[in-house]
Amino acid sequence: MAAKKPKAKKKIRVAHELPRKRKNAIQEAMAAHKLEDRPEWDRTAKWTSTRFYRKIIKPGTMRTVHLPLLETDLGDSWPIPVTILHGIRPGPVITILGGVHGDELTGPSTCTHLLSNMFTDEGKPLDPSQIAGTIRIVPIVNLPGYRSKSRYFPDGRDLNRHFPGDPKGSTTKRVAAQTWKYLFHDADAIVDLHSAGKGRSNMPQVRAYLTHAGSNILAKAFGIEIILDSKPPSGSLRKAAIEHDIPVITYEGGGANVLDHESVKVAMHGVLNVLRSFRMIDGNPHRPRFRMLASGSHWLRAGEGGLLDMFVSAGSVIREGEVIATISDPGTPGITVDIVAPEDGLLIGAATNPFTAAGMPVGHFLPVSKHMKLLSDQIDSNGRFLVCGSQSNPVWREEHDVDEVAVEGNWSGGSVDSEWTITKEINGSQSDVFSHDEEEAEA
Repeated sequence: MAAKKPKAKKKIRVAHELPRKRKNAIQEAMAAHKLEDRPEWDRTAKWTSTRFYRKIIKPGTMRTVHLPLLETDLGDSWPIPVTILHGIRPGPVITILGGVHGDELTGPSTCTHLLSNMFTDEGKPLDPSQIAGTIRIVPIVNLPGYRSKSRYFPDGRDLNRHFPGDPKGSTTKRVAAQTWKYLFHDADAIVDLHSAGKGRSNMPQVRAYLTHAGSNILAKAFGIEIILDSKPPSGSLRKAAIEHDIPVITYEGGGANVLDHESVKVAMHGVLNVLRSFRMIDGNPHRPRFRMLASGSHWLRAGEGGLLDMFVSAGSVIREGEVIATISDPGTPGITVDIVAPEDGLLIGAATNPFTAAGMPVGHFLPVSKHMKLLSDQIDSNGRFLVCGSQSNPVWREEHDVDEVAVEGNWSGGSVDSEWTITKEINGSQSDVFSHDEEEAEA
């Protein structure tokens, strides 16, 4: 009798650790999703000039148009530069933006680099005479916030809590309505580039609502490992776009008031991947070895108050029992308290503010004990995970070669960032408060 052949090792492809209800919802959404028959994208279709805010852009050209955030006759209308790359042949319309929060620099830097001669000159990846469709690149949306180094608009409000806006509402709601009208409502996809808020830093990650099929596809097209499956906050651009069935993702990398070069490099890599996936530019998209789909996380908290000394940074791969930080108090010298990793995992966000109090979060932690080898095979000499796109030559793979694993759980407080310190306006001034209940806008 012939010996039985050993069974082939089964690849980890199915997000089997997601809660069954969530897994089923995502599978049903993807099964129901059908690629639209868009005859206007066919290369033989008629393709003419496009119009943006009273300006005409001819096929195969690039033009920068200044869009006023406010329609006013008096005062500053805050015109922001919007660069339109109108391709030579039919294709989708994609809006790529940064600076919704004025103190977050990853998006502005990424967009500025993409508009440089290195990318837009003849024969380069974003040469308008070679692309299909229309690309809108908006380096900085919140121009007044950027000039004042503030997250907010001058009326103290967060733009990412007021979409799709109201043309007769508050200043921020009017800006939301104006940008929604000209930049978002007619887009076939939106890539929104962010950084973490003050006092913390995020490793490169994508946030998407995976039961929205178009956003699910867009998130995976970005080509990095960490995808957080999260319901968009009320008033966010993500929520407004999904309600209008527009694929949308939020990219996070780095922190406020800091220019993190790795996060910018990964963002550029991701944007180009999206454009390749949509067949708007030449080339095959780069894909990671695996994707980690996370539906929840753990929070590492300070047990005492004092000065926080972090030994690791966002993106660090951590082993159970490893000391990731200590807390000391200059008023009580000689006493320190350690913060220890509860299990093996990945630190996707870390505090950068050394001042802490008991109960405050110091780390955003994905427990990944079952799949630690996937991470440990891809770290640098300092134990930080090497995100796809952070290296000079990312490896190209077919979609069916990408393993998918999942992290089970729920987002404490209802959204990804709820447990971090949030900023509230109190009596006309901004103060930091701590909240378990309120949902923070995407950072």
